[in-house]
Amino acid sequence: MATKKVISAGTGRRKTACARVTLAQGDGKWTVNNVALEEYITSEALRDYLKQPIAISGFDASAVDVIAYAKGGGCSGQAGAIRHGLARALVAADANLRAALKKAGCMTRDSRMKERKKPGQPGARKRFQFSKR
Repeated sequence: MATKKVISAGTGRRKTACARVTLAQGDGKWTVNNVALEEYITSEALRDYLKQPIAISGFDASAVDVIAYAKGGGCSGQAGAIRHGLARALVAADANLRAALKKAGCMTRDSRMKERKKPGQPGARKRFQFSKR
């Protein structure tokens, strides 16, 4: 089987998830970790969320295959990482798309992380019940 011609690639991150996204010439297939997108991310809302950069940029999605490898985090974090990586890959392919994607917030890494647990407490913010006597 012939290898596909790679158009561009980008790396995206969110929470503890990291995704490598590659745009290659093809017929519009989406794969995440060598599995179809619909099987890997079952939530319709998350699938729409990670496809936002394609919709905003007006890029012809039927002419390219999107190949993503995601690791770490959960389903939501991986979807956000794929979205970020896809936006970066689109900008690598066409620098004129950067302004529109940046305005929509696709180029910004969502830096919110889980807060660490503090010593002497049951959680990050929770405290043990106070007893006056």
